[in-house]
Amino acid sequence: MEVLREQVSYHARAYYDLDAPEIPDADYDDLWRELLALEGDHPELVAPDSPTHRVGGTRSEQFAPVTHRLPMMSLDNAMDEAELRAWGERLVRRLDQGDDAGPIRYVCELKIDGVAISTIYENGHYVQAATRGNGRVGEDVSANIATLTGIPKRLKGDVPALLEVRGEVYMPVAVFAALNEAQVEAGKATYVNPRNTAAGSLRQKDATVTASRDLAMWSYQLGAVEDGPTFSGHRESLDYLADLGFPVNPEIRVFDSVDEVIAHCRRWQDHRHSLPYEIDGVVIKVDSLEQHDQLGSTSKAPRWAIAYKFPPEERQTRLHDIKISIGRTGKATPFAVLEPVFVGGSTIGMATLHNEDQVALKNVRPGDTVIVRKAGDVIPEVVGPVLAERPEDSEPWTFPASCPVCGTALVRLEDESVHFCTNPECPAQRYARIEHFVSRGAMDIEGFGEQRVRQFVDLGLMSDVADIYNLDFERIGELEGYGPTSIENLSNAIDASRDRPLANLLVGLNIRHLGASTSQLLAHHLGSMVAIIDASEETIAEIDGIGPIIAASVRAFFDAETTRELIGRLEAAGLNLDGPERPDVPQTLEGLTIVVTGSVEGYTRDGVKVAIESRGGKSPGSVSKKTTVVVLGENPGASKVAKATELGVPVIDADGFEALLESGELPESAAPLE
Repeated sequence: MEVLREQVSYHARAYYDLDAPEIPDADYDDLWRELLALEGDHPELVAPDSPTHRVGGTRSEQFAPVTHRLPMMSLDNAMDEAELRAWGERLVRRLDQGDDAGPIRYVCELKIDGVAISTIYENGHYVQAATRGNGRVGEDVSANIATLTGIPKRLKGDVPALLEVRGEVYMPVAVFAALNEAQVEAGKATYVNPRNTAAGSLRQKDATVTASRDLAMWSYQLGAVEDGPTFSGHRESLDYLADLGFPVNPEIRVFDSVDEVIAHCRRWQDHRHSLPYEIDGVVIKVDSLEQHDQLGSTSKAPRWAIAYKFPPEERQTRLHDIKISIGRTGKATPFAVLEPVFVGGSTIGMATLHNEDQVALKNVRPGDTVIVRKAGDVIPEVVGPVLAERPEDSEPWTFPASCPVCGTALVRLEDESVHFCTNPECPAQRYARIEHFVSRGAMDIEGFGEQRVRQFVDLGLMSDVADIYNLDFERIGELEGYGPTSIENLSNAIDASRDRPLANLLVGLNIRHLGASTSQLLAHHLGSMVAIIDASEETIAEIDGIGPIIAASVRAFFDAETTRELIGRLEAAGLNLDGPERPDVPQTLEGLTIVVTGSVEGYTRDGVKVAIESRGGKSPGSVSKKTTVVVLGENPGASKVAKATELGVPVIDADGFEALLESGELPESAAPLE
């Protein structure tokens, strides 16, 4: 479960934060589903920061934070028709359909492959737009969204005092093709797919760049509304948005049965490329807003909606060679060099093969005709060979004995499925470590991309991440393409990174098994780099959500003399080595395990967690036999309430929670639900 949490968190960050996914959507879905199943079987092992409890990614530091008035939730997925039917059956059971119950009607919308956006209007005037972010806090992209010609800037007629409209920003297929043609003419690398290009175009500090990309948006949901009209159905609310001038997709349909919904999904699966924009499925929503309220939501997704995802597309092509890439940890990953093939909306020439065992399992060899799949329309993978077309002189591929970059022997650790280059001075590792350190999810040094990293390393201007803060800008100024403005921008970006949170630095240091969420836990609980360096493996392992594997890895990293020397240089460079300030409050909750479900007035979700943990208590994400009390806020999760009732765990309201924080004693009102 620990490994799965790290994998899911890592790939979620690659997709949502970096706009650079490394595995197919289908593979990510499998990891996520496996983790979810394990958590269902072992609720006592669920980590409070599990990615199954989160929506989307994190917020980039280059944009101001925007707290959503209502959470922007994710959607559960149906990967095939059987899962879609099962969802429909769950709806019937939850709504307890009887003779007096109304029928379920389904609104079907195309699942646009883009970026979720919330737009805010006050008294009819456009005032703000934000990305989904982590579902609670997004990125302020108001100026960028304002450049989209299809977004109304002022609403006419009788409009609400506050209106939130949610939609999906996308890049039309023709725009994407033209953009790549321009890249080819300029001798630059082409973009991979419309979705990630749209995301990158939207996350621009210069709104004129966004404006040049001709992005568009389809509106799909009402969010927060004040002093506005009321509706009985979702379809009716979309018609209202269309009347106000918002772009609403013309392919929305309403059906009375799951059979009709499935037929609709099949039609679009067969005609997905007939549209001027990319889709990767169909979103199905219950129409009745009253039934929305009855069905409620989980911590992550509404029960009244689901996304039917189209199956991956496949093509055949020739596998010319299998080569090895070396990552920042020294991990040696085989990849397939393919005859370029158009599949899933783009032309691909390479595909990952993961590791030695996967190559053997797939039984692929250089010279084979292979089946290539683009799961989720993003990342290609080799499914397997077409054995009937295998050349007679074909030989099985063997994993190389040495690193293709530095020549060091490649080592496969016991009980590991991957090989590693053990030379820390391997140029490929050095490049990758620095590229990771400066990336958005770590120290977020704008303008310090892969090409610049490799140039500076090759010229001897730096050899590790600490050298970033002692660059010779006079020498850089002598290089072609570096004028005073570019040097000043780079210098300012480097200076700004000195104040990044400690958790970002921990991510950037590339500690094995330590991801973004566990870095935040480490920084919060131990409070400073000094405390982390001095903490024992046992102390680190006791932190909820970390555990022994990560603790051992962290301890081994900081025990290395080279690490101590590196930290000393980073400290001398003025980097922030202190974690978030911990409230100086009495330890009233020591030994107590408190689960909070729903929103508590005066607290954000993170604020509730801090309030409990800063007083010595534990704040897990699920109810178990070890739970002392459950706090019922507004709109509590049905699953937590049901579990508390089943186990007889006492519950309290928001007022009881305040009393508990102060005294550490359960109020008289605390009692199990009946």
